[in-house]
Amino acid sequence: MVLRTHASCLVGLTARSVEVEVHLGKGLPAVDLVGLPEAAVRESRVRVRAAITEAGFALPLKHVVLNLAPADLPKRGASFDLAIAIALLAAAGVCPPNLLEETLLLGELSLSGELRPVRGVLPLLAEARRNGRTTAIVPEASAHEASWVTSLDVRVARTLSEVVAFLSGMHELPRARAVESEEISVDQPELADVHGQGVARRALEIAAAGAHPILLVGPPGAGKTMLARRLPGILPPPTREERVEIASIASAAGLPVTGQRPFRAPHHTASTVAIVGGGDPVRPGEVTLAHHGVLFLDELPELARASIEALRTTMESGVVAIARVNERVVMPARPLLIAAMNPCPCGYAGDSSRECLCPPSRIESYRARVSGPIVDRFDLHVVLPKVPIKSLSRGTVGESSRDVRARVIVARQRAIARGSSSRPALDRELAGLCPEARTLIERAGEQLGLSMRGLSKALGVARTIADLEGRDAVSAVHVAEALGYRLLDRRPRAPRTEVSA
Repeated sequence: MVLRTHASCLVGLTARSVEVEVHLGKGLPAVDLVGLPEAAVRESRVRVRAAITEAGFALPLKHVVLNLAPADLPKRGASFDLAIAIALLAAAGVCPPNLLEETLLLGELSLSGELRPVRGVLPLLAEARRNGRTTAIVPEASAHEASWVTSLDVRVARTLSEVVAFLSGMHELPRARAVESEEISVDQPELADVHGQGVARRALEIAAAGAHPILLVGPPGAGKTMLARRLPGILPPPTREERVEIASIASAAGLPVTGQRPFRAPHHTASTVAIVGGGDPVRPGEVTLAHHGVLFLDELPELARASIEALRTTMESGVVAIARVNERVVMPARPLLIAAMNPCPCGYAGDSSRECLCPPSRIESYRARVSGPIVDRFDLHVVLPKVPIKSLSRGTVGESSRDVRARVIVARQRAIARGSSSRPALDRELAGLCPEARTLIERAGEQLGLSMRGLSKALGVARTIADLEGRDAVSAVHVAEALGYRLLDRRPRAPRTEVSA
């Protein structure tokens, strides 16, 4: 007779259903585990045997074959322990099989029979719900993550004995408490703490309102990092769908599940795999961990060139696709990207109060570390001047994060009501402008040498500026301000060389 239980595993961020089949045959007592199990899964035989014994049960004295289906899917992690143990006990007649078909079993077993948490409970439960499971049993330590899933009866247990008693109808397990009414607290650094830098503060507001990538260029101490860390505080609260996505990614990555917009700031020595994702097994990178939040790349030219160039496709598509020989993993990657860099290696090029000691060739080499295609993908280029000390003694306080956030929320709502999810083509965007604005953008494209992408991004920024002002039409004033944020596109052209006949 063949009995089966239901488990699940992660491939990147995607949950895949796994059936644990058990067959009792003739032969010496032994347990064979098949179905492409990796080391941690193969070792589950030892953990399960000890946990069953400590719980007061006995393994069947027969030759046991355990199959993890589908057989061509590599099985990783310790989340199969509970499903394997219940399958063995059901085959031995200890646990009735009547509830096994509709129940997902997740949990790592200790040698004493206690249930330990596993990574990715939230996406695993969501996959079980899509596959028709009605009940799930998870470790007590995973109760908070499990509470995010609705339309599924999620029970929490501390030990293997409690699970067996529940499936036998002799004991009730508590349900995971839902978090539908849980409010997200926004405790972020205050934007009013930033003195001066009015242009940068304005650009930060535009970036938050339109989800525009922003590049900050300025000398050390100008406030680049300070501004970047205050960007999450002016973003609108995530929607219910965004909260679930954020929580699912955090759960799969083994991070605390809060549902708040994440802020990720990897060190500039991070590898390409750490930034974009990859490895074996495939794990999410920083661009995915910051999905629906903020990704701050400080000292952008100091990152590895491969790491910077890998951002090209993610900034355009919003996803990361990692191909392996046996699998292809696609993960969401749509953070609000903010990057910072110095104007030169010493940081003081263009500073009137301090001399730059970098030769022109070194400055050009430093700036060339960030390629033109990457710079072109930033919607806003902001040059930060050095803040004079006397501005701090004036006692002038800028707008608070709360006030700026209120305007950002209204602008986002206008964009959603307009249907900004599908932006029109560039020719249709130009056709929708008033004559003055269209003339300005065309002249700027010719004189500044903007690419088609640069023109489109300038128009998108102008549209966001109009939303912040509550205007339906994009005017020449909005276009002029948007073009002011394409500073790094203004590179001097090489002089023509006359060739005499």
